[in-house]
Amino acid sequence: MRRADRLFQIVQLIRGRRLSTAAFLAERLEVSARTIYRDVADLQHQGVPIEGEAGVGYRLGAGFDLPPLMFSQGEANALVAAARLAQTWLDAGLAREVEGALGKILSVLPPAARVAAEAQALYAPPVGLDPRAQATLQALREAVHSRHVVQVDYADVNGRPSLRRLRPLGCFYWGKVWTLSAWCELRNDFRGFRIDRISSITVLDEQFRQEPGKTLADLLRKVEGEMEGRAVEGAAAPEQAPAADRA
Repeated sequence: MRRADRLFQIVQLIRGRRLSTAAFLAERLEVSARTIYRDVADLQHQGVPIEGEAGVGYRLGAGFDLPPLMFSQGEANALVAAARLAQTWLDAGLAREVEGALGKILSVLPPAARVAAEAQALYAPPVGLDPRAQATLQALREAVHSRHVVQVDYADVNGRPSLRRLRPLGCFYWGKVWTLSAWCELRNDFRGFRIDRISSITVLDEQFRQEPGKTLADLLRKVEGEMEGRAVEGAAAPEQAPAADRA
């Protein structure tokens, strides 16, 4: 790779992440960490607002951008394939956004590259989420973003119904199944809920704050700790949705 291309890729990788370490950049670009330190220093001297330092990590300062990019044929093929798969398993709102984004991507390709990308023999038949599950997913996704408390009618794996007030933290896709990870006010703990088992949802006016011990980061740390504990005990279990059907 030419040095000019490597410098360009460094900027792209840094601006695509909150924090990029030299080790991460070196691995992605197949060079030494020392080379990354030198390249970043050169970019900073040229006026690129890269913040951070060696041993900590780098991020790109606000207000900096690069000219529009031209996608390679392989990148265009990958984006079209990912968009086709995503549209089947997303809610209607996000699916429309994916379609719009895909149109913009294809519009910047040369005609031959566009035809090649659209002609891929890779399809996702429309057998994904049913309309009710799509509507539930969209409502939950928006509630996660706005931090609104939701009330749901839920049925567990045995069909037992319950009414829950939840702080929605994140939606997770497990291959044909979406789950909501949330703080359950009834159980006073984290719980997972299969979205296809939510019969109704009401997004309340009440908003919740990020409280220590009740955040998505806390949940992920808890799950990681439980997985490490099972590994130590030698009881390696297959990965599954966090606490789904243990509601």
